[in-house]
Amino acid sequence: MQYEKADNMIPSDETLRLEKLRYYEILGTPAESAFDQIAQLAAEIFDVPNAGIGFQTDGEIFMKAQLGLSIGLPIKSEAFTFFASTPISSPEGYHIGLIYVADTKFKTAEEQQLKMLKHLAGMVMEKLESRIAARKAFRAYDDRLHVLIHDLKNPMTTISLQSELLGRIPGIDDKAALIAGKINAQSKRMIDNLNGILSAARKEANSFKPKKDKVDLKEILEHVKLGLNLALQRKNQIVLIDIKEPVEIFADPDKLAMVFGELINNAIKFSPMGEKIYITNQTAENAVTISIKDNGVGLTEEDLRKVFMKFAQLSSVSTNQENTYGLGLITVNALVDIHKGKLWVESKGKNLGTTFYVTLPIK
Repeated sequence: MQYEKADNMIPSDETLRLEKLRYYEILGTPAESAFDQIAQLAAEIFDVPNAGIGFQTDGEIFMKAQLGLSIGLPIKSEAFTFFASTPISSPEGYHIGLIYVADTKFKTAEEQQLKMLKHLAGMVMEKLESRIAARKAFRAYDDRLHVLIHDLKNPMTTISLQSELLGRIPGIDDKAALIAGKINAQSKRMIDNLNGILSAARKEANSFKPKKDKVDLKEILEHVKLGLNLALQRKNQIVLIDIKEPVEIFADPDKLAMVFGELINNAIKFSPMGEKIYITNQTAENAVTISIKDNGVGLTEEDLRKVFMKFAQLSSVSTNQENTYGLGLITVNALVDIHKGKLWVESKGKNLGTTFYVTLPIK
């Protein structure tokens, strides 16, 4: 993916909305009982035969759950005597779909029923968020495992070749030749097993290895910031990217967008209303370090020891009841690791802010 500079091409709100919708990997997927149950519950609350959950793309509406008649696109609410809906909104505020109820018979919706419909929309969003968080974490860990396996192949191949050469040395005694033969056979067997694992990994996702495109970290950060613009507006926060010049490295732009998206979103969640988030960079030798600093709730010494552990129970709490799943930093850590980079965090304590650092090799 090529990220255009923000001052050259600023995505429209609709472009960002569609990007967010695709992020959840819901379009074109088969029916699922969990969504059907939510639609059924909506129908029962309003005592109507028609209900559904749909996600609106740029030219159609994809129905994930549907009871009774279809509403179509544009939404033909006039086809029903009674129609009520509420948007399904991402945490940033993008309306990616809706949950609706409808009937050909006249009726009036009560305020309590409409409130419950909003709660059901929240349940749909909660399911999408938790599912994509788990998927990202699993994929990142799989990628890291496969990169480690790939790296392990190199020394195993060397051992295999050297043991074979050792067995061919003129005048080698029988015992040494036997040992060299066993080492060669075992190392070849291990290489075959590693190749089998890597072959399966490639079939699943074409390639597990990060791409090595020439990218500008400043452009990626600007693109990520634009995608979080609604979330920033809702909390009256500002992200200040204090990077004057392009910062070019060879890396996977999509994976890095995920890394910085998680870290900036984390800073938004754990910072109070009206705060500023600062992003700076340093270059030393063959590495670049990006720092993301907030003035939020901070981390205790105990938090710092376990912040990158799966499902770690930290003392910090999001400032506006935003959901956290304990997988975001795990995903970031794995993605940074497969880039041969380093991730760490610093905090002076409770309510004293947090700074995350990402160091990446230039090549």
